[in-house]
Amino acid sequence: MADSELLDLGVEKPVTTRQYSHKLSSPTPFLWTMVLFLILVGFLAAILYRQAHTAFMTNPGLNGFILGVLAIGIILVFTQTMSLRSEVRWFNAFRAAGSVEKVGRAPKLLAPMSTLIGKRGEVRLSAVTQRTILDSIATRLDETRDTSRYLVGLLVFLGLLGTFWGLIGTIGAISNVIQSLDPSAGDSNDILGSLKTGLTAPLAGMGTAFSSSLLGLSGSLILGFLDLQAGRAQNRFYTQLENWLSSVTDTSAEGPREFKAAEPGAVVSTERSLAAMTSLAEGIQGLVKNMRSEQQMLRDWIEAQQEESKSLRRTLDRLSARIDSDTKSSGRTRHDNGSE
Repeated sequence: MADSELLDLGVEKPVTTRQYSHKLSSPTPFLWTMVLFLILVGFLAAILYRQAHTAFMTNPGLNGFILGVLAIGIILVFTQTMSLRSEVRWFNAFRAAGSVEKVGRAPKLLAPMSTLIGKRGEVRLSAVTQRTILDSIATRLDETRDTSRYLVGLLVFLGLLGTFWGLIGTIGAISNVIQSLDPSAGDSNDILGSLKTGLTAPLAGMGTAFSSSLLGLSGSLILGFLDLQAGRAQNRFYTQLENWLSSVTDTSAEGPREFKAAEPGAVVSTERSLAAMTSLAEGIQGLVKNMRSEQQMLRDWIEAQQEESKSLRRTLDRLSARIDSDTKSSGRTRHDNGSE
């Protein structure tokens, strides 16, 4: 790290030459990947602007809400990833300074490690302390991604909500069109005109259904990719930190004498670590179940949509056949009346 960067963080230039072999990498490459992905998405949206604008205007309220949720999720994911930069800078400054007290700014994510190392005065950790630090940091990293994961599922739910909303309106409008047709009331041209006017509402409902589904699933895809990149950045941060902690862990000092002289505070700390690991495992299991239920919901929706499309097509075919039959019957009646 350059001396200017150390001075910006309030770190005095070290007088010792002690250096550790491990250094945390910046999450900037993942940020650039996310930015390039958003540029690509924006380029595709610009190419398909006319179609996208038409789809958006079928239901501006719901579609605007979906885009708002997507924007909040994008900002949140970028904030999570950029927060790792300050933690990386603090850690590298601490390595260069050789002491926590020489680093002016306290970290947020690495606060447990800063506290434990600061109390010890030297970077030699026991295996229990190492595991406690790693568990605490892993829990904090997982908690930062809970909201973004929820927003990914929320986008899918909003797309499904718009789909069923539009299909309900479509079915009701088709029923009204069929009931309003009266072949004996007038000319076939009037019947066709009435049918043309009546089909406007069902088509608008289908536009609402498919546009909301398109935006919801597309937003879920975009936010899911960004959350994946944020997860990769956090995993690399955690892995590199674990490697460094392993290099400063003194396993030889963990003999029977230390276990015999274990203080109650260490036992309580171990119990808390086990409780945190159990809670983390339960949270991961719940997340897996939630993802499976969302995937099943998506498959059920696709099957239901296919059935609705088939039913709508059969209804329109019967309606077209009925109109053709009524038109031919009306034409024969007028022909017979003209012959008489």
